[in-house]
Amino acid sequence: MTPSLTQHLQKMDRDLQELLDQLAPLGHDNLNRKPADGGWSALQVMHHLILAETGSLNYVKKKLSFNPNLQNAGLGGGFRQFILRFYLGLPFKFKAPKGVGDDVLPQESDFQETARKWQENRKDLQDYLSSLPDAYFDKDIYKHPFAGRMSLEGMVRFFDSHFERHRKQIERVVYATTPKPPQ
Repeated sequence: MTPSLTQHLQKMDRDLQELLDQLAPLGHDNLNRKPADGGWSALQVMHHLILAETGSLNYVKKKLSFNPNLQNAGLGGGFRQFILRFYLGLPFKFKAPKGVGDDVLPQESDFQETARKWQENRKDLQDYLSSLPDAYFDKDIYKHPFAGRMSLEGMVRFFDSHFERHRKQIERVVYATTPKPPQ
């Protein structure tokens, strides 16, 4: 695995732990409460992120399981990463792709169980990427449903941008009625 990818995964793990620490003291009802204007509860957003990351990793595992002919990563994949990060930074609401949206999100869930599952999935991601030969990191392996093919680093950067977008959403939902703790 490349050093920059390792650093990015470590940053993502720190960000996740920070979010989990921030949410842990909040009650079950607050974390499962949907916003008054509609949308997902904090725990539903967490499940959405887990599903997106798990589904992406499963796609890569399946893709690599049959020794495919892979294209070298290049400017096209970098451009698609840029467009995706720009897209995720926009303040507009977007419909989630099938399989990671309303159709599969639980109406209510437990914070500790959800946090544990997310941390396990992140460990699986790190373990799997660590096990891959270096040659795979220069290939366009991952296929994002909107942006298309990109490298494994592009996939991880998508996870990070996606997390940051939804972290803001989680904070809006839980702190709409509860004051935000000092940092």
